[in-house]
Amino acid sequence: MSRRLLNVCILVVFLFIGFGLWACYGGTATVADLPNPADDDRPPGSPPELPRVEVELPPAQVTGNVRVITNGDDLQSAINAAKPGDVIALQPGIIVHGAVTLPAKNGSGWITIKSNAPDATFPPSGTRVSPSDARLMPVIESDDNAAIQTDRGAHHYHFVGIEIRPKAGVYIKNLVMLGIGASTVDDLPHHIVFDRCYVHGDPQVGGRRGIALNARDTAIVDSYFSDFKDDGEDTQAICGWNGLGPFAILNNYLEAAGENIMFGGGDPDILNLVPSDIVIRDNHLAKPLAWRKSPWTVKNLFELKNARRVLVENNLLEYNWPQAQNGYAIVFTPRNQDGDSPWSMVRDVTFRRNVIRHVSSGLNIMGTDDNHPSQQTKRILIQDNVFDDVSSENWGGIGNFMQMLHGAADVTVDHNTAFETYAALVASGEPNVGFTFTNNIVPNAVYGVGGDAHYGDPPSALSTYFPGVVFKGNAIQGAYGPDYPSGNFFPATINDIGFENYAAGDYNLLPTSPYKHAGTDGKDVGANLDSVAASPRRRAAH
Repeated sequence: MSRRLLNVCILVVFLFIGFGLWACYGGTATVADLPNPADDDRPPGSPPELPRVEVELPPAQVTGNVRVITNGDDLQSAINAAKPGDVIALQPGIIVHGAVTLPAKNGSGWITIKSNAPDATFPPSGTRVSPSDARLMPVIESDDNAAIQTDRGAHHYHFVGIEIRPKAGVYIKNLVMLGIGASTVDDLPHHIVFDRCYVHGDPQVGGRRGIALNARDTAIVDSYFSDFKDDGEDTQAICGWNGLGPFAILNNYLEAAGENIMFGGGDPDILNLVPSDIVIRDNHLAKPLAWRKSPWTVKNLFELKNARRVLVENNLLEYNWPQAQNGYAIVFTPRNQDGDSPWSMVRDVTFRRNVIRHVSSGLNIMGTDDNHPSQQTKRILIQDNVFDDVSSENWGGIGNFMQMLHGAADVTVDHNTAFETYAALVASGEPNVGFTFTNNIVPNAVYGVGGDAHYGDPPSALSTYFPGVVFKGNAIQGAYGPDYPSGNFFPATINDIGFENYAAGDYNLLPTSPYKHAGTDGKDVGANLDSVAASPRRRAAH
């Protein structure tokens, strides 16, 4: 072989290798295409950013071909043959044995997989279903792996009125598994919607997870999740750790022993991925009281370990007690779970107009992971929420309204009404900069504001853990005024606050209340109860 020919062959080999590398790592939206989320150029003191994009939902009317599935028909074959825009209607009461796999299709029309119950008998869109509606639903049932899973890049599937469950007595890890094996953004399934579905574990043995939400443009609406529980393993109704977003979780009942909703909890397979643009609205998150006498592993109601641009509003969260953790209902703690995702963060979270009740402690915020490197928690707004019956006496544990650990930045706690039995605000570790605590109604309870080695000394706790704090306009019932900064109020008793009907849970202020229009912004001190979730009417409706 001549030298020239040899050089040509070498060049061809290198070109071939280079093309192969490009195809693997540069030809699609790959792991390197997500910008490093640590490149945060927003100035200190900025408010949290709301979600930038919304999930695209299916149209109300579908006009494609309809195929009716009855007993003995093969659902998987029908899905494989369906074209975008088609409808697959399953007769109520039939049982389809999973696992059903959603293949990737060309085109952007939705494939609808729905109950064939007459529209006049089935709950309309916007109505949350319950187990009593199961008689109108077909069943997708699994006896081993996920009942529903996705091929890489599967998209535009709309499930309406389907019961999704395990075979009796079977424990399933992920009842719906979205995003199996996704290592690039293009691998992620997208435009997947679960609408008025009944998703549940086995009543006796439970199940680990309802939906593994590793996807893009995915919504869960008007649905009912129950019996996700286990003895020794974390369980969730909904959990996402390798999905980009946006996500919408709207008007569902969500029940799980570990975390009813969680984002994070596992290192993403996609470099720099942070689940983003998340809306969680009008849901009811709860743990059944019967679980207090069970072996199920109980942790919290809502947790963010890796998430940003999250809006949580108009939800009811209730019943949480210490078991596998110390009983905080809401946890914002960045976690580089297994040490391979140092970009993990909790940032730009707006938590407003929610009711949290019957819990051991309220809210726990951590600045950085205390096990592995992570990004700092920044820009959290806690506003217009009611924290009712936050009680160590009733629910065990501590009885704190809020705990701050390891130096978060730009956290604002404004216009909340809380009834805790131990402390309103406690802290430990590095100081929290840019902290604001304004216009809240809280009891001083045992310690009011405290921290490690600073319990019983609010001025020292504030200066140590919250340097430069804005602490004004708060009504701290039962506190000793000189212990706190000026510009706050110190009603001696609950009756001195002037609630409309404290005993009945109506925490609006009477026109004669001294705290009417007394906030730093001219509004009533405490939560704005004109918001939907916090009103007594809405609490009863939930």
